Amino acid sequence: MFKTIVTLIRGSVAAAEQEVADRTALLVLDQQIRDAAGALDRSRRALAVAIAHDGAEGTRLESTLARLADLDERACAALAAGREDLATEAAETIAVMEADRDAIRQARAVFAAEAAELKAAVAQAGHRLADLERGRRIAQAAEAVRRLKATTCMAGSTPDAALADAEATLKRLRERQSEDAAAEAALQSLDPATAPDAMASRLEQAGFGRRTRTTAADVLDRLRRRVDAAAPAA
Repeated sequence: MFKTIVTLIRGSVAAAEQEVADRTALLVLDQQIRDAAGALDRSRRALAVAIAHDGAEGTRLESTLARLADLDERACAALAAGREDLATEAAETIAVMEADRDAIRQARAVFAAEAAELKAAVAQAGHRLADLERGRRIAQAAEAVRRLKATTCMAGSTPDAALADAEATLKRLRERQSEDAAAEAALQSLDPATAPDAMASRLEQAGFGRRTRTTAADVLDRLRRRVDAAAPAA
């Protein structure tokens, strides 16, 4: 029994640890991607600096080659003129410059091979980072769906049931709106002439029953009586 209890406790701890790991997986992934993106950016910057330095070495090599050609020509001219001393000094300078030239060429050759590898590594890292970004977006969407399902299940319903309830509510709302619209249309379709007040007015205008409104003839008769009453007696 004791072993069973210990096993259950260990299982509960493992399940809790897994739950924490699952809940924080996206946060950890986001930070890891940020770290990888930062490292890739630093690698690109370092490679760019190295390429710039190699370009400077190329400019230096071109300058060295031009100076060597000039000194070689001048040294030949000195030999032709019998200036062995100047030609010897020029030869010593040329030897030093040729050593420098060979060192630059060797260094650039080594860098070219290493730079090609570095460019390939940076490009591959960029592709992997892009894949990680796409995978993170997919995982984020999946996690949102998982949380939605978990929330609806905790609320006592499944997503399908919740959607069905919402659809039924919408159907009832539309039916009620349709009934209201039909009633309004029916009310507007009634002939106003058949209403009681309208019918009484029509009968009154035809001379049936007592009059409820003063007509123009009534007003004119009243005015005539006032005029006749005000006229002086003959």
